[in-house]
Amino acid sequence: MEVTITNENFETLKNGSMPLVVDFWAEWCGPCRMISPIISQLAEEYDGRMIVGKCNVEEAEEVAAAMGIRNIPTLIFFKNGQETDRHVGAGSKQMIQQKFEANL
Repeated sequence: MEVTITNENFETLKNGSMPLVVDFWAEWCGPCRMISPIISQLAEEYDGRMIVGKCNVEEAEEVAAAMGIRNIPTLIFFKNGQETDRHVGAGSKQMIQQKFEANL
């Protein structure tokens, strides 16, 4: 299951006990729309092991700015409140899933 990342809930989710991956995206972004179904599928596959968040950069500008988002899509992985990995741009399901596995 995917959760919507907002300016209000980001810190709580980032510092939670479960690993977090945040997909930074926007409606107008073609590559974002391309990986969105992959992210949704992985969110189901990793339910209970990792929180998968979707952060619309136009709605949660504070979070996007704080994380230094310059290009989208950007996936950022967190564990114990710390960034553990970052991927900028689209990618295959296999590549993205490898990132999920490496950051569990």
